[in-house]
Amino acid sequence: MSDAAQPDFFGFLHVDLNSFFASVEQQLHPEYRGKPLGVVGTMADTGALIAASYEAKALGIHTLTKVGEAKKICPEIILVDGSHSVYSEYSHKIAVAVERCCPVAHTPSIDEMACQLIGRERVPATARKIALAIKQAIRDDVGSTLRCSIGMAPNRYLAKIASDMQKPDGLIGLLPSQLPRAIAHLDLRDLPGVGAKTEARLNAKGITTMEQLLALDRNGMHRVWDSVWGDRLYHWLRGSDTGDDGAPVPSEVQKSLGHSHVLGPEFRTDEGAWAIAHKLLHKAAMRLRMEKFYCGTLAVTIKYALTREQAARAEKSKKHSSGIVHQGWGMEARFRDCQDTLSLLDVLRNVWKQRPRGAEYERPFFVGVTLRELIPESEHQATLFGDPDNRAELSRTMDRLNLKFGHTTLHFAGMLPARESAPTRIAFTQIPVLYGAEYM
Repeated sequence: MSDAAQPDFFGFLHVDLNSFFASVEQQLHPEYRGKPLGVVGTMADTGALIAASYEAKALGIHTLTKVGEAKKICPEIILVDGSHSVYSEYSHKIAVAVERCCPVAHTPSIDEMACQLIGRERVPATARKIALAIKQAIRDDVGSTLRCSIGMAPNRYLAKIASDMQKPDGLIGLLPSQLPRAIAHLDLRDLPGVGAKTEARLNAKGITTMEQLLALDRNGMHRVWDSVWGDRLYHWLRGSDTGDDGAPVPSEVQKSLGHSHVLGPEFRTDEGAWAIAHKLLHKAAMRLRMEKFYCGTLAVTIKYALTREQAARAEKSKKHSSGIVHQGWGMEARFRDCQDTLSLLDVLRNVWKQRPRGAEYERPFFVGVTLRELIPESEHQATLFGDPDNRAELSRTMDRLNLKFGHTTLHFAGMLPARESAPTRIAFTQIPVLYGAEYM
């Protein structure tokens, strides 16, 4: 793509909801407004906050701060057990409000929306009016505590960057004529897709600042990333709306789906972990059918907490975000593609029997179940002998009842101990979908 000057237009708006989960709680509970508040997945002190209100952030409490540490910093902090269904409902309401001002072209996560501008909408003054109208629509239609930062830029990547440059309630525009100097002051970690590992890799190659990265030509960017991603980034950071250079476009076909859960203390036994795994499979199998897929592989992951002595002897150990030192085990099983819960449960049982035994494997604290090699229903080949046990019909009957009355209304007995545990976790990158009476 040519680096010739581009018209000073905006192509995208990126709407980023500020402290979304905490703001929803403050909208629902007026008594929480103006006070430090944290949303948690578990109330244990070893758990981490998944959101913090701006009052809490002002005290140094942020997302991923340990619950115990947050209490030390602010003993009067309000801690709220997060609700996936409530946040999903509010995300939907906000999307409707945004749509009233400009069509939503892409939803990267539960608290982000991107709008593509066309025609005269791309003129900076008009784009700014649209952004202000979005802010007002969210306040009017959803609630006064729901604030957002909006980034405007010639491409979606830069619009995302701009939305993070001023919080809360910010509005920043990056025009082609201002690029790339307008982002030269940012940190490398401010770039979407650059996490701790990528930053370390860039540092190892001599790139420690944004100015150094922007000084590279396209070939230099390709070498630093060792992939076509560097070429794309070169163009995006200079305001181009593309820059693929003929590289293959990643497939949009979904490859897997699943659920994972950090076990509560009462479930950190073999029996408790199995009950949780059973429930995770129940939810994943239901999603599989709702999204009209079959699958051909099931993967199980278990993480086991280690004592200090066990960690010292272990060849490999890791530290969980909760602070738990652990070692993990995982196994994958392949089978003829299916989608009914009973068949998948048979596979899960066989995999579960293979889990390791011994003193180091007596304290499971994390379980994940993932269904892979997804096949659209339209491409599934039925077996020659059909379904003699009517397993597919049994699953469909369960789905009809669960969609009407709640996702755990009818289930197999093995998950009974965990029926009320392992709720659907707060969705970040997974966009919540309303299946019957509940979001999943």
